[in-house]
Amino acid sequence: MATNIGMMDSAYFVGRSEILSWINSTLQLNLSKVEEACSGAVHCQLMDSVHPGMVPMHKVNFDAKNEYEMIQNYKVLQDVFNKLKITKHIEVSKLVKGRPLDNLEFMQWMKRYCDSVNGGLVNYNPMERREACKGGKETSKKCLQSQASSKGSTTAPKVQSSHNARRNDVSSAHPSNQSVKASKPPCPVPAYDAQVTELKLSVDSLEKERDFYFAKLRDIEILCQSPGIENLPVVAAMKRILYSTDDDASVLAEAQAMVSLHQKEAEHLGPIAEKSTDEKENSDPQKRKNIVNLDVDAVGISTLSPRQRLSDATDVHCSGSPLMTF
Repeated sequence: MATNIGMMDSAYFVGRSEILSWINSTLQLNLSKVEEACSGAVHCQLMDSVHPGMVPMHKVNFDAKNEYEMIQNYKVLQDVFNKLKITKHIEVSKLVKGRPLDNLEFMQWMKRYCDSVNGGLVNYNPMERREACKGGKETSKKCLQSQASSKGSTTAPKVQSSHNARRNDVSSAHPSNQSVKASKPPCPVPAYDAQVTELKLSVDSLEKERDFYFAKLRDIEILCQSPGIENLPVVAAMKRILYSTDDDASVLAEAQAMVSLHQKEAEHLGPIAEKSTDEKENSDPQKRKNIVNLDVDAVGISTLSPRQRLSDATDVHCSGSPLMTF
């Protein structure tokens, strides 16, 4: 089950149209923009679809217009996250502003999570569950009306085709009109074809470039997870950048601070180790000097003759005893 996923995960490469199609089919809504779900009510019902009964739907407000009303929905969502022990951070201050990119990223994470729970819905009636919410019935009615209007628009081409058939019958009765129309030269379209081809090539190259850099970052992520280096400060700083979920410039500053802090600690411990090494080096020559002196004294004594040794001993004895008077 995915709770925290990195920014380079494939979930964050899902397009807006796929996200909207998933929301509308799951909850039977008719959203045209991802930021229309900024109130938080859609997120609450998505969690209810994969964890039935876990979300108190009577506290969800689908009619939230102001920020304080939206915040109440996000409080409900946060309570559900806490119950399920989901550690995903919710950027409420950014989501309630209705920013397209922030709402798209959070909805991409929601899709990844819902897919990882059960991969689909089983016996879930979104309209029935929405009736307990404030503004839920009105939302369902609007959705039904929009669906009805879309069905009406689909029937319009059929009527238009019947009118075209009639016109063809009339035109067949007047072949001279057809010859006049056929004599008109077709509109030049090679220029548009060239533009379309150029745009397709540009899109293909951008997709290849995206896949290339994604693969590189994935390799770096795998390397950072190696047992031998995963606890190094530099690797921790790299993970901080890879797994950041926002575009804030402070992420890079935090990573640099982690590395500089480790360098300062290493510099602080360096002089202490150097001092102990110097003391050890200074004490070793002194010890060697004392040993050499003792060796020299022993050699000097061994080279003296027995008479010199007796004379030295007599001098020491006489110098140490008091003078005798006669």
